[in-house]
Amino acid sequence: MIDTFERTNRRSRVSRRTMIGGVAAAAVAAPYIRNAEAATTTTWKVQTSWPAGVGLTTFKNWANSIKEKTGGELEFKPFAAKEIVGDFELIDGVKNGVLEAMNSFTLYWAGKIPATAFLSSYLMGLRYPHEWDVFFYSKDGLKLAREVFAKQGLYYVGRIHHGPNIIHSKKPIRSIEDFKDLKLRVPGGMIAEGFAAAGAKTTLLPGGEVFSALEKGTIEAADYTGPAVNWDLGFQQVTKYIWMGPRGLESIYQPVDLMDFCVGMNHWNKLSPKMQQWLEDEIEVYSRIHHAAIQKADMEAWVKFEKAGTQINRLPVEDLEKFQRLAVPIWFKWANKDKDAARIFKAQLEVMESPTFGYVDPSMYKGLKLDL
Repeated sequence: MIDTFERTNRRSRVSRRTMIGGVAAAAVAAPYIRNAEAATTTTWKVQTSWPAGVGLTTFKNWANSIKEKTGGELEFKPFAAKEIVGDFELIDGVKNGVLEAMNSFTLYWAGKIPATAFLSSYLMGLRYPHEWDVFFYSKDGLKLAREVFAKQGLYYVGRIHHGPNIIHSKKPIRSIEDFKDLKLRVPGGMIAEGFAAAGAKTTLLPGGEVFSALEKGTIEAADYTGPAVNWDLGFQQVTKYIWMGPRGLESIYQPVDLMDFCVGMNHWNKLSPKMQQWLEDEIEVYSRIHHAAIQKADMEAWVKFEKAGTQINRLPVEDLEKFQRLAVPIWFKWANKDKDAARIFKAQLEVMESPTFGYVDPSMYKGLKLDL
């Protein structure tokens, strides 16, 4: 297993250098030539975390294109959230062979695998897609992610960019103080602890259960993806307000709600090296397709919310520092849960501290250390 990993990671690094060199478009766009030895089609059941909306439509359209792209060598059978297994049982579904692959929100696994809390956005962490790519492709983030999932018997093919998450609420949120005693749905991990530190009463729910919880009043507010998907889920029917970060930072807690594509290691190892390389490149293609589709739909959805009378409130810029003070100790607490988390966070901290980005400096975490 380790040898397979190392070989694949070497291929991946070569692929990334090719992309950086500017010839990615030609390389990725090239048609896949079917392996003459593959007499039959390999079919994978792949379940996503998307329950509805543009996310699910984009996923299914892409998955249904794989057979033609591979000349019939590989086929994906796509399934929506909870169609085969529960959303929080996806990893087990792949490990147990009920599914061959999954397309999940990576943060869902933070409770079981602490390092995954650092493989998607967290409170006041990396802020934009290109920053995450600096981590993944310039700071060994992809290699580290693959090592984490290998311990679960899964191969982490690649990250998939999504977009900023927003919070829908039954009552207005205009400052950090308005989170006190607010019954808030969050995805877990550091995000849950951050809002709890701000005074919220947090609860963890999969996306498919958010509408009913808001409708019943079990929760008063909910974080979940962006405006397009949330509109399709009907959040405008059960809430009147949306809370966002200050202008230029739509979300302070999940500005890039990363998803992933993971395959059972036994199924990954059965693919030819050529097909493995093709699929790694194809996930890069899908990430761009997915991100662009979400952004386009989100911009169109804002008009719908406005017409529906939804009020948008933004975090005052001066409250960013308050959230930063809450976030930093939580970063280190989670990073020190295990060695994998510490190594991943160290690489991300180096990105955030770099003058290239420069919004973290050592004075912010004086007295806090990583257990490497």
